[in-house]
Amino acid sequence: MLQTVGGPRTVRSPRGVERSCAGWGQEAALRLLMNNLDPEVARDPEHLIVYGGRGKAARDWASFDRIVETLRTLRNDETLLVQSGKPVGVFPTHEEAPRVLISNAVVVPHWATDDEFWDLEARGLTMYGQMTAGSWIYIGTQGVLQGTYETLAALARIEFGSPDLAGRWMLSSGLGEMGGAQPLAVTMLGGAALLVDVDPRALERRLGLRYLDRLAGSLDEALALVQAAARERRAVSIGLRANAADVYPEIVQRGIVPDVVSDQTAAHDLRVGYLPQGLTVEQAAEARARDLPGYLARVNASLATEARAILELQRRGAKAFDYGNSFRARARDAGVADAFAIPGYVPKYIRPLFAVGSGPFRWLALSGEPEDIRRIDRALASEFSENEHLLRWIRLAGERVRFQGLPARICYMGYGERERFGHLVNALVHDGELTAPIAIGRDHHDTGSVASPYRETEAMRDGSDAIADWPVLNALLSVAGGATWVSFHHGGGTGIGNSLHAGLVVVADGTPEADRRIGRVLHNDPGLGVARHADAGYESSRALARTARFRIPGLGDAPSGGPQSP
Repeated sequence: MLQTVGGPRTVRSPRGVERSCAGWGQEAALRLLMNNLDPEVARDPEHLIVYGGRGKAARDWASFDRIVETLRTLRNDETLLVQSGKPVGVFPTHEEAPRVLISNAVVVPHWATDDEFWDLEARGLTMYGQMTAGSWIYIGTQGVLQGTYETLAALARIEFGSPDLAGRWMLSSGLGEMGGAQPLAVTMLGGAALLVDVDPRALERRLGLRYLDRLAGSLDEALALVQAAARERRAVSIGLRANAADVYPEIVQRGIVPDVVSDQTAAHDLRVGYLPQGLTVEQAAEARARDLPGYLARVNASLATEARAILELQRRGAKAFDYGNSFRARARDAGVADAFAIPGYVPKYIRPLFAVGSGPFRWLALSGEPEDIRRIDRALASEFSENEHLLRWIRLAGERVRFQGLPARICYMGYGERERFGHLVNALVHDGELTAPIAIGRDHHDTGSVASPYRETEAMRDGSDAIADWPVLNALLSVAGGATWVSFHHGGGTGIGNSLHAGLVVVADGTPEADRRIGRVLHNDPGLGVARHADAGYESSRALARTARFRIPGLGDAPSGGPQSP
């Protein structure tokens, strides 16, 4: 659905059971592409920017229009190729092949630098797809919410010996489409949070979506509110309009130590993702246009100031971590030699989940009906009644998460669970218990789909942090399994030159054909994550692989044959 309202067009996904495409695979791609640009979902839809600095859904509006037109004429035995946000070909394949194959921002390694890439982008030759922006599976801030929740829950267990953050408070910055998940994740775990952002629009957006509880007018007020809440074991999140490079050193100067400290600005993209001290959003844009080298020097100085303050808070007892936004790498480049004394969140807290194939799994109701998601919530609670942690999350999400665009849900699920869930959802569609088919996918930030030495693959046991064969194999395996669409990206999350990663979507339309695809794709995808970690020497992965339905040559006896549908 395209609307023009006195200027820039507004894009919203179609709803309901009527299709404009030949099949539900094409229709799902169309709806999720449009959903990524829904004003409720995207950070800057007028410029096709979804989240994460400049992560886009399509290269330009002409490319967007051609993608939409092509999806509406694409046959069930054809595959559309999308090169960095631009449709470049439709080829004959077969009905169980993917309907769309996407590659975003992939450049030859020698040219994989910010300067080279953004020059190519400015010339209209490529596009930064982030992770789920250019793969058409973004679901708003909810998409990172559970990952933040899982990280903080693990932090509470490991650092404080507690199941939650009650009585603790966290200092962090960045309330964009990713960082905006932080305040709600903290309060879901019973803690208090002080979140700093220089952009008033980001603060108001989080308030409107109920991810943030209230704003403070000054640092004095913010600290009084958050410290009182921690003492009283109340869950509350406080937003403060300010620059983190001003606030963090001031907190150090006052001798105040938060329980937890982090940063989730879009530091991977220094041109737009991290604003220097002394400038508003508008002034920063003017300074960039007037003198980019001078502007970037100011950015680096501010980022270094914040990093040194975090390191000092860490020395004084705060539990610090880098949330995978390249903050440490940028700080080191800016002269903070010990920036990597701040641990990364994956090796510190999340790797045990990745090692057993567990990661951020998600699904969207193509009908647009919230009740379809709630029906799946109830079925999931019944099917996975033994998993108390999962059920707690589903209950909290149902109570606290406001849908953005198409109704969706996210949940960490591991090897075996995703496949089991997919068959369950396909049966619900087949039996008419859901209004329309469901698109099932995941973040590219997952167990076996990414090589990112500053985040997902940091500090691998065997030193294989930078080995990027695994995301390539992941994408190829998803194509072989018959995913509805598959994407391969460069740079998402941690920036150009720092990561390669793959994504997928499979559509549950209630048919036996969809059930076969689900059985292959949702078995193989997390299974490769187990295999990747088993290869790196993680014993939990190796133990799981010994009983899995895939085989690792040389590991030992394992059942042969592929996954079977129930």
